[in-house]
Amino acid sequence: MKTVQISLNSIDKVKSFVNDITRFDYDFDLVSGRYVIDAKSIMGIFSLDLSKPIDLNIHAEDNIDAVMDVIKDYTV
Repeated sequence: MKTVQISLNSIDKVKSFVNDITRFDYDFDLVSGRYVIDAKSIMGIFSLDLSKPIDLNIHAEDNIDAVMDVIKDYTV
């Protein structure tokens, strides 16, 4: 598992982020305080406080570089 901080501070960013990570077969969790939600859920993402960076947990053992390359526009 790898954890990175991302920023999803607009509706367009949320939509493109979900579209980008759904291409992967891995599990992704967003952690904000005590809340953990599925990062592939647009409704779940909008339930979080998007005004500050959020931790993204990537549950992948291999090919982490491909995931990091896709999400580089969202990392803090």
